[in-house]
Amino acid sequence: MDAPIPSLRSERYGGLSLPDGPTSAVVESLLAHRSVRAYSPTPLTPGTLETLVAAAQSAPTSSNMQAWSVVAVEEPTRRARLSVLAADQAFIRQAPLFLCWIADLSRLDRLGQADRARLEGLDFMEAFMVALVDAALAAQNAVVAAESLGLGTVYVGALRNRPEEVAAELGLPPNAFAAFGLAVGHPDRAVPTAVKPRLPQSLVLHRERYRPHGEATAVAAYDSALAAFSRRMGLGAHSWTGRMRNRLGTAAALSGRDRMTAALRALGFRLR
Repeated sequence: MDAPIPSLRSERYGGLSLPDGPTSAVVESLLAHRSVRAYSPTPLTPGTLETLVAAAQSAPTSSNMQAWSVVAVEEPTRRARLSVLAADQAFIRQAPLFLCWIADLSRLDRLGQADRARLEGLDFMEAFMVALVDAALAAQNAVVAAESLGLGTVYVGALRNRPEEVAAELGLPPNAFAAFGLAVGHPDRAVPTAVKPRLPQSLVLHRERYRPHGEATAVAAYDSALAAFSRRMGLGAHSWTGRMRNRLGTAAALSGRDRMTAALRALGFRLR
């Protein structure tokens, strides 16, 4: 790691210190996480994909439903087409591996069809939420595994901008939805990365009951910390508050995701 764990704890909170606590190599790796959006052309070691998927399948899954799949995209022209569908982000074309994480109820639907039994539970929002949570847990396990191997990753929510076209590109059956992507590769060391500050624990950690006391003051302090980080990274002095207003202020800012319910129904999800 680039920094000892007390420093990583402080970096994660924009310079604020935390009480000492237990640590391990896994905790240190988690605290050092940063998004990587520039990749070297170095290919992945053979077996890396299978190792990441094994780590993903080791994640918890609701009722052992395992309601997710992953489409591994390595072919450059397909990655290029997906990059266009996902806000034309160049790093999708750079990274040797692009993982598309699928909230997948289709496998369970086929199970019911094979038994000539309709699985009514798949019609409900709960089943879709289980599939989303399962996919997210699996993907995060893959991220932790990749970073432990010295690889860089970045999630790609923009895969949801044009869900029907992504589904067609990936050949998804009905009741399968590409929830997000994940670029994986060797970081380009010429492009600096850093630990981005997160909201202070006082805003996200509630003991016994939810108590948003002192929120305005804590958000203002975080705005300053994130703006300072953005300046250091050459991104301008963008505050968290300003980013959230831009991101959520209008339906247009959702970049097509404002029609998500209609898109999901078009993809076969009944969502009762």
